[in-house]
Amino acid sequence: MTSDDPHQRPRLLDLPLLAGGHRGLARNGSTVSVLRPGDDDYVFGLNPRCYGCGQAPRLRVGDHAVEVLDPCPHPDGVTTTVDPPVPSGEMVLAADLRAVHGWDKKTIGDYATMAGRVRAIHSLAAAGCAFGPAVDDPGLHRTGPDAFVIATPDDEDEDGRLFGAERLASIPATTLHAYCAADFTARGGRVHDIDSATVVALTPGTYRFTHHTNESGFDYDHPGTLVLAHVERIA
Repeated sequence: MTSDDPHQRPRLLDLPLLAGGHRGLARNGSTVSVLRPGDDDYVFGLNPRCYGCGQAPRLRVGDHAVEVLDPCPHPDGVTTTVDPPVPSGEMVLAADLRAVHGWDKKTIGDYATMAGRVRAIHSLAAAGCAFGPAVDDPGLHRTGPDAFVIATPDDEDEDGRLFGAERLASIPATTLHAYCAADFTARGGRVHDIDSATVVALTPGTYRFTHHTNESGFDYDHPGTLVLAHVERIA
């Protein structure tokens, strides 16, 4: 029988979530709701998994807080570096080269999580293709001798320059929201069947792509220029 005592009636209590470095668990920022009293502690306002690592949280519900028992293995996010070779001196850039360089869904897993996107970057890198999640219409901009950024500019001058850096290629947005870059000769020099592919002449060598969107401090909603990756020739 339900007690008439108002202090014993079930009610929702807002408690802080001690997330252990996990991201995106609490739908209301940093708090969740617990139904009390009851035989079990029901937690509301909790997303089913961490945006970063993709793990489902195990919880301990205390009197003053809800704690995630297993810490996130990537609390600071991940900066990825890949080094695709460009021996021909011609790099093809496009929004999607998966049909050429592969897309192993089993290896990548859940692409909606940061961990899945990191696995996607390394999976395509193993096939000789630099890949990274992107927003809007990124471009490749030269910032120095054999140095570049892949960025979505807040504004460019009439000559298409960013920070005084010339835009060498535009990468139109697609449903994948990504950029891909690989040696032109890796697919026999054929780009006619790739949507909006651009071939850029570079110094032959190996290029390091340092990708930033999986870092914890990266803000997709930043109103200014978004630098997605730094690119430099290392050999």
